[in-house]
Amino acid sequence: MAVLDIKGISKHFGAGVLAVDNLELTVGDGELVCLLGPSGSGKSTLLRMVGGFETPSGGSITIDGEEVIHLPPERRPTGMVFQSHALWTHMNVYKNIAFGLKLRRRPADEIKRRVDAVMELVGLAGYGERQTHQLSGGQQQRVALARSLVLEPKILLLDEPFASLDQHLRERLREEVRDIQQRLGITTLFVTHGQDEALSMADRIVVLRDGKVEQVAAPDVLYREPATPFVAGFIGTMNLIEGTVSNGTFSRAGFSSPLPVGDGPVTFAVRPEALVIAPAAGAGAAKIHRVTDYGTHAIVDLELPDGLRLKSMVPEARHWTTGQAVDLAPRAFSAYRDNALIYRSNAAR
Repeated sequence: MAVLDIKGISKHFGAGVLAVDNLELTVGDGELVCLLGPSGSGKSTLLRMVGGFETPSGGSITIDGEEVIHLPPERRPTGMVFQSHALWTHMNVYKNIAFGLKLRRRPADEIKRRVDAVMELVGLAGYGERQTHQLSGGQQQRVALARSLVLEPKILLLDEPFASLDQHLRERLREEVRDIQQRLGITTLFVTHGQDEALSMADRIVVLRDGKVEQVAAPDVLYREPATPFVAGFIGTMNLIEGTVSNGTFSRAGFSSPLPVGDGPVTFAVRPEALVIAPAAGAGAAKIHRVTDYGTHAIVDLELPDGLRLKSMVPEARHWTTGQAVDLAPRAFSAYRDNALIYRSNAAR
């Protein structure tokens, strides 16, 4: 299919606004890569530069080794699906999907064959005569996806396509889109705010912050082995504890753990599922602030003596009560200093 290479891409908006900063990324043939980050991290700007809707301030974008940076969107081998669907309301479903092929002056029989095939692919067979305003939000997004896929792009670009949908529909559609992407083997770059979306769909995730890459990794690696405190705090739920190491022991307000690193300040990171709690014989390291029962598990909100809140995941809620004193024992954790990983316990690997 296609390989997307982004080299040294930057984007300035006016004086002093650097949206994307000298970014490097390769998306392999048939790979689905998610761009994930907070608002203003540069992920949508990067996607729009690949699609030709923004002009880079510098750098190179190649598809299968061919430079596309000077080509307008309609001449690039890319297809983009927007959050807003961007459907033509005066056209029915069939005409919306066929529009790009008509612009390319494809024969009528080829247009019908390709439109019928892609409508079947996205679950819209039989909807050709429907007006777009007669469709649900999920169906409209399927039309937008079909309109891109019918042009057989080398690179599929998805800009938060499910953001306006309710959670149940969003979950169902992302599974369908992932199935279609894998079936076609189409190289895909996907922008999302949703961590669950990225973790469930991506072959690799690119975590962006202030226009720069914080970490690129497979979802399981990103979750279990975050490279920086920002990634640790951004992906999933993480207890981040600022404290000090002295003589091989990390400590903070009654919480302590062996940590074989040099003395000095450290950010200690432990997931709720890796923070084991036990009823304290005495005062304990923490007190339970709240217990939330999710049925399959419970989350225990803890409070250290200095007021810092932590979370622990437990199998059942019934063994824990508000105000109960508990001891804490991290069984897997990471430690950071000066924004860099300095230690990861064996259990975290």
